[in-house]
Amino acid sequence: MDTKELLKKVRKIEIKTRRLSNHVFGGEYHSTFKGRGMTFSEVRQYQFGDDVRSIDWNVTARYNEPFVKVFEEERELTMMLVVDISGSEFFGTKENFKKDIVTEIAATLAFSATQNNDKIGLLLFSDEIELFIPPKKGRSHVLRIIRELLEFQPQRKKTDLTAALKFLQNMMKKKAIVFILSDFMTDNYEKTLKILGNKHDVTGIRVYDEREKEMPNVGMVPMKDEETGEVMLVNTGAKSVRKNYEAYFRSREGYFNNVFKLSGAGAINMQVGESYVKKLLGYFKRRG
Repeated sequence: MDTKELLKKVRKIEIKTRRLSNHVFGGEYHSTFKGRGMTFSEVRQYQFGDDVRSIDWNVTARYNEPFVKVFEEERELTMMLVVDISGSEFFGTKENFKKDIVTEIAATLAFSATQNNDKIGLLLFSDEIELFIPPKKGRSHVLRIIRELLEFQPQRKKTDLTAALKFLQNMMKKKAIVFILSDFMTDNYEKTLKILGNKHDVTGIRVYDEREKEMPNVGMVPMKDEETGEVMLVNTGAKSVRKNYEAYFRSREGYFNNVFKLSGAGAINMQVGESYVKKLLGYFKRRG
């Protein structure tokens, strides 16, 4: 992808996702993810209806009339986008790959965080850490994140979510909002996720294609495993083959939902072609 084409794609995604974050997600994001607590702001004269527990007795005694302490939310937060860029993300049977939808969701979340003056960081992973961008604020930083999501070419194709979670755990010392975007066609990450969830506010967004859920009966077809590169001839006409294919999908789906629930983390299942706007809004509202 040349520079001109890349900038055009970045701009297109910015226009779409920034509009969503400004008009749809900004308020929901703010109400869903709270700051670290309340911090002292100022002292002002008591007004009818103020909580008497907030009276500053030292100032009240000094001026011989009631004054109250005013607190405000300590709002600044850090969001980490943990994005799977293994070979299986380059799969799609409609107009978009899973990777395309993941990029749009990540950009929307990033602009929502920026609107609330939060920091945003990015971690791209396969079966190793491919790229880590430390959290920063600002539009130019979000645009860099979008460029990497569009352009970055992974060195590896397999998936190791556990390694990514351990890396994040070591890097992020303070509590962060963590969104993990993947198809989660992997397992054995429950222990690491639980440890991460004890410290951070974690949400998994599982993006899948409809053809991963159910195999069509189209006879003998060659199929390639994007993570291993292996090509094999599959008889889709065999009922047992289609049944096993569906069972594998259901097992990964069930594992994802159960593990995130037991870890106290949020979970969103999203099919390519569905409205991620509705899915994210519904999730924010349930949490808020």
